[in-house]
Parts: sequence; C-alpha cells; structure tokens
Amino acid sequence: MMQDTTGPVAAEMTERLTAALNPTALTVTDDSEAHRGHGGHDARGESHLTVDIVSAAFAGQSRVARQRMVNHALADLLRERVHALVIKARAPGEA
Repeated sequence: MMQDTTGPVAAEMTERLTAALNPTALTVTDDSEAHRGHGGHDARGESHLTVDIVSAAFAGQSRVARQRMVNHALADLLRERVHALVIKARAPGEA
C-alpha cells in the first residue's frame, strides 16, 4: 500500500523509489519537526525523513545492500536537501 506524501521532497522520494524498486508498500515520513534546533535542521522542513519500504528487489539482499539501493535511487536529494534518512527496507513477507 502506497501512502500519500505531503511535502515536495517526500513526494519526489516516493516517485523515485517507486520507479527504481517497484515497492508493494512505501511510506515516507517527515521527522524534521522532532529535530528543530539540532544540527542539519532546515526551516523549510523535510530535512530528516524515514523511508519504510517493502520490495521484492530486496529479497536475498543484506541490510547494507538494501540501504545502498535506496540511497542510489535518492542520491542527489541526499546530497543536496536531506540531512538524515532512516531506512527500513524489507522484502515481502519479512516482519
């Protein structure tokens, strides 16, 4: 199940991850407000995000390989706009 996102960065992340990994479930959550006043906080928001993604592309892949796949799909956003990203990447059927 795909979840609608509200901000432009989260929306772009959803679009890119959908194209790259064809997920069966994907949620992008903006955690920025919880980091107000911390390093890397951006007043525009969407500087700290969590990606929770389920994709068959992750089957048989290590945790590090899965994170690399997500990072690759989002590379320029991570360099230019996102300060911190939590990745929860699972294959279908994994808890």
